[in-house]
Formats: sequence, C-alpha cells, structure tokens
Amino acid sequence: MRNASSPRRAWTSCLGAAVLLAGLAACGGPTFDGSVYRGEGYAFKVPKSPASWQRLDVDKGALAFRDEANDATIAVSGRCKVDGEDVPLRSLTQHLFLQFTEREILTEEVVPFDGREAMHTVVVAKLDGVPNQFDVWILKKDGCVYDLYYIAPPARFEAGVGAFRDFVKGFTTVPRNADD
Repeated sequence: MRNASSPRRAWTSCLGAAVLLAGLAACGGPTFDGSVYRGEGYAFKVPKSPASWQRLDVDKGALAFRDEANDATIAVSGRCKVDGEDVPLRSLTQHLFLQFTEREILTEEVVPFDGREAMHTVVVAKLDGVPNQFDVWILKKDGCVYDLYYIAPPARFEAGVGAFRDFVKGFTTVPRNADD
C-alpha cells in the first residue's frame, strides 16, 4: 500500500532534481510581480496562470506552480552564460534527464518559440522508481537558456498539459531591466 505522502514526495524530488540538473544558481534575489520574473541576468514575462495552479516557493531561481487537481508541477527557469553558446538544444534537454531511468521520448521537435527555435520534448521517465511524464520546452536566447516544464504522473498528464501549453504560448523574454 502506498504512503499518502508518496506522490508529494515524488513530485518534490522530481522538481528538485530538474532544477538542480538545469544548473540554476540563485544570486541577487529573483523577483516576480505576477507577470514578469527577473532572475540573475535574465527576465521573462508569462501570462496569468490558471486559477488551479498554486505558486510554489523554490530556492534555485525558478518560477514554479503546483496543480493539485492534476497532480502536476509546472516550472519555468532561466540561466545565463552557463551552458555555452554552442550547446545544442537536444543536449540541453537530455541533460535535464541524466538522473532519470527508463526514459522514453514520445515527442521531440524543434519549434518556433519567442523569435527563435526551441526544443519541445515529451518524455516518460522514472526518478527513484517513480514514473512521471514531462512536457519540456528549451529555448536559447541572448546568451541565456530557458526551461519550461510540466511534470505529472502519466495517467494524469493529458488532463493538465493543455493549460500548460497555453501558458507556454504566452512566454516571452524581456529586457532584464525593463519596467514592464
């Protein structure tokens, strides 16, 4: 019989691992005004999140939400001058899943995104034996890498990924010091 806290522990571990694997460094105190997120050397604007998403406080420079109705975690992060300009999108995506096992790529495509190309990948993978499905978008722009991801148990993935993809459509980078 599963422990009632097991799904929460699994998604928390999953988010923590994804953030750590993305190599994020929180320096100088990121801010979020409900629309614009400002991190170390980068900024981005996102649309209003669905009412069912609750904002999470995370330590490593990510904007994160929890969608309890779909047992999902949503995160958006950025980092600058860390990965090198010549690292391919596919490599950046694969790096997110180095600690995961039984990875199965369901979708992998290069798509137009915020005036550039991005890698969109849907993956089922296990972390500590717990399977999750991921919808991941990786964008390189102006010396920075942006990761947007949706994480849910495979059985609940389809129920919430549409709202996430609508959220992704509203993502755009903005100048770091702009007064939006």
